[in-house]
Amino acid sequence: MMIETERLILRKLEDEDFERIFLLDSNPEVMKYIGVPALTDINESKKVISMIQKQYEENGVGRLGVVEKESGLLIGWSGLKLLTHETNGYKNVLELGYRFLPESWGKGYAVESGKASLDYGFNDLNAEVIYAYAHSEHDASNHILRKLGFEKTDEFEEPDGICFWYELKREKYSKK
Repeated sequence: MMIETERLILRKLEDEDFERIFLLDSNPEVMKYIGVPALTDINESKKVISMIQKQYEENGVGRLGVVEKESGLLIGWSGLKLLTHETNGYKNVLELGYRFLPESWGKGYAVESGKASLDYGFNDLNAEVIYAYAHSEHDASNHILRKLGFEKTDEFEEPDGICFWYELKREKYSKK
């Protein structure tokens, strides 16, 4: 599976992506609001990729690696996953997420890849609603979700603080 946008290619993560995923997940700035510690061992990134690849197989959907066309580099990941563990009372629903290397921040890549993922979710997967959540203090991520059309519908407590819960219904998205 591959999704192409003006500046990005979204594709399934591959075993060879482990070094770039480690760059992402070992960065304390990137991991600041995630609620899990930054990776310290490059082999942990191989396990992360393997877990996501398992999601592709079992759920038919999972986060996609984001490659910047201009540089050819994997700059993060974005996309939908099936929430198989209950989060804020929801389970077995599609959730949008993204994570990018700091040098890619502020370029609109999260919005660009997010729109492509939402198009895929509503048009190809026939979703009626897609959810997302972000740490309440993560201003950039909350801004991105609102820009994509998500509406904050709830707040919930995580071990690292309060998270905002968002939803985007198909009929609201199709009017954009």
